[in-house]
Amino acid sequence: MSAHPSEKTLDWLEKLISHKTTSMDSNLDLINQAQDFLKGLGYRCHTVFDDDHGKANLYASIGPDIPAGVILSGHSDVVPVEGQVWQSDPFTTEIRGDKLYGRGSCDMKGFLACLMGKAELFASANLRVPIHIAFTYDEEVGCIGAPRLVEMINDLNCKPAMCIVGEPTSMQVITQHKGKFSGRAHVTGRSGHSSLPGEGVNAVEFAAELIVFLKKLGAKFRDEGPHDNDFVPNHTTVHTGLIQGGTQLNIIPQNCWFDFEYRNLPLHDRAEIRKTIQDYLDNTLIPEMRQTYPEVGIEIETVADVAGLATGDDDDVTRLVMELTGANTTGKVSFGTEAGIFAELGDIPTVVCGPGNIEQAHKPDEFIALDQLVRCEVFLDKLVRVITN
Repeated sequence: MSAHPSEKTLDWLEKLISHKTTSMDSNLDLINQAQDFLKGLGYRCHTVFDDDHGKANLYASIGPDIPAGVILSGHSDVVPVEGQVWQSDPFTTEIRGDKLYGRGSCDMKGFLACLMGKAELFASANLRVPIHIAFTYDEEVGCIGAPRLVEMINDLNCKPAMCIVGEPTSMQVITQHKGKFSGRAHVTGRSGHSSLPGEGVNAVEFAAELIVFLKKLGAKFRDEGPHDNDFVPNHTTVHTGLIQGGTQLNIIPQNCWFDFEYRNLPLHDRAEIRKTIQDYLDNTLIPEMRQTYPEVGIEIETVADVAGLATGDDDDVTRLVMELTGANTTGKVSFGTEAGIFAELGDIPTVVCGPGNIEQAHKPDEFIALDQLVRCEVFLDKLVRVITN
């Protein structure tokens, strides 16, 4: 096996990284460049935009137009570089030794570059079933773009048989990952002078009550389960990360908000977790708040709600990807991906398998090992051979 990826892959990785597609920026220049190239090769292309038409998903298909085949999917957005110290320009690829540096090289433009580098091979092959290339937006801020893409795929009435999401797994086959719910709790109290606490409702204090409840809920999951020792940690976790409230010490705070999340084991029903939290609000905390003033309360805004993944080891997609990688085992990871969205919203059996190590993601001097790109190229070559007439 060559220790160096193809020039096509490296060229596309340079192009993709040069697009500053952080969540605060548009990804349209990247999407348009990829779409123009793929259309020129004969791909059937669809774009699905966000509400402002500033970002888009791309779905490009080649091969017979039949309800079959495999989606190869990855997100086009990257996390910001602000506050990080890099040895090189994060939006320019630089090879040092056996590693290629650049923002998104690992997470996950390396996989997208491999797809684009093999796009001509896909187009020239006598495919028995189609290959679908998918680029999504805003994965890093809660998998916002992928649901719209899956809804579009469902409307095509030409459902693929399986999906491979190329998040960095060091080309290991991942069949399960945790789900994630993130929410913002808006606590509305009643203002007043701090010397007369009975004349107001303290939003900060009631926010604190809810935060303590969430902390205890996380401890209950830790101690009582459910547990799955293939995950680290082996239970559903609950976390509060941001809080803001009040205006001045001698004023009873009228407003407070905080952000929290739970990351659930894939077979731990996240809707049931949400119901537990809502029951506490409806039956305990909000009634206490409203003893004097009925206009106060707490509302939970959903920021992201991403399904976990629980694909079986006997599923066709698992067996195929194990064959292509040569793996004899599958794995589970605690981080979430868009794979759960394809599986839940699209009913498309999905696994996660891609080049790079997740430990390099989001860090300054993010890199991908060159041999990981090579392994992904070999994987895609084998896929073509398997689905060619």
